Amino acid sequence: MNYPSNDLRDSVSFPIYLCSKEIIRKYNKELAKENLTYTQFLVLMYFYQEKESNLKKVGKVLMLDSSTLTPLLKKLEKKGFVTRVKSTKDERNLDIKITKKGEDVIPRLNGIKEKILNIINLSDEDLNTLREITTKAINNIAKEDN
Repeated sequence: MNYPSNDLRDSVSFPIYLCSKEIIRKYNKELAKENLTYTQFLVLMYFYQEKESNLKKVGKVLMLDSSTLTPLLKKLEKKGFVTRVKSTKDERNLDIKITKKGEDVIPRLNGIKEKILNIINLSDEDLNTLREITTKAINNIAKEDN
């Protein structure tokens, strides 16, 4: 296969785009029952793992800029899932922590993740390979941006 081709059937990015779009659509359908968006879900999963962090770290890990992340965190705070306070170390930054309510929603969110994985219906080996290849591509793209 010679790249670049003008045929979408030969494209690498097009099936990745479609797959991502459809997975997020499925997630959003389920997450709407919890009054969450996919991006809010990602942030909650991050905080469940990390417990607390700051705006800069969250943005870096999730590759979200502050203009996207700030309103999203405000909404999560309003829903009672996280708290945001000015950092005592650097008042230009916010320290964010997951709340008990935020932790309590995680088992339901894990159920949604399981449901989506069942819909995707790939073997554990295929899922691991897919994650490794896409992570490698993301890291290569990130290197190019620096």
